[in-house]
Amino acid sequence: MLKKKRFVLFIYKCIRFLLQHNTFFTIFVGVYNTYRVNTKLHMRRWATTAVMFAIFTAVIGGQPWKLQLHCPEEKIDLRLDLYEESIEVPGLEAFGPMNGYMDGNIYGVWYVVSFDIKDDKQASITIANDLGSEDQKLTLTQNPDSSYQLKFLGYNAVKRAQGKKLVKIPSEMKMIIKK
Repeated sequence: MLKKKRFVLFIYKCIRFLLQHNTFFTIFVGVYNTYRVNTKLHMRRWATTAVMFAIFTAVIGGQPWKLQLHCPEEKIDLRLDLYEESIEVPGLEAFGPMNGYMDGNIYGVWYVVSFDIKDDKQASITIANDLGSEDQKLTLTQNPDSSYQLKFLGYNAVKRAQGKKLVKIPSEMKMIIKK
C-alpha cells in the first residue's frame, strides 16, 4: 500500500512538473520512441504513458474554477483561478499573483482572500477591497446554461459610485463567461 501511495505521489509530482514546464508531449513522444524496440518493455512503458496522459487530460479538463466572468447589466468583471495564485491584480502588483479579483463598475478592486470549492458547480469565496478595510463573502454557482449566479452573503459591502454617492450593487447577479 505504501509503495502504491509513493508511486501515485511520484506520478502526480511528475505531471505537475511537466505541466509547469510545458514538456509533457515531448516526454510522451520520447518514451514511445525509446522503448518501441522491446515489445514487452514497450507495452509496459506505453501503458504507463497512457495512464499519465489520462491523468494529464483529467487535470487540464477538470478546472472549472479557472475563468473570467462578466455581468453585462452591472458591467462588473470577475477573474478567478482557484487552483493557483496566478492572476496579477491591477493596482496590487506589489503583493504578487493572487487567486482572482473583481472590478469594473464598482468602487475599487476587490481581490480574493479565501475560497472553498464545494464541487464543480459551486464555490464560496471571500473578497476584500483594495484597502483591506472591508471583506465580503459570496457564493458562485454554475447554472445549467453555463452561466454563473453570483450571490453576496450577509451585508453587501461592494458598492459603486453613482454621482457623488456610493450605492450598493445588487446582491445577486447573473454572470457569463467572458470571451
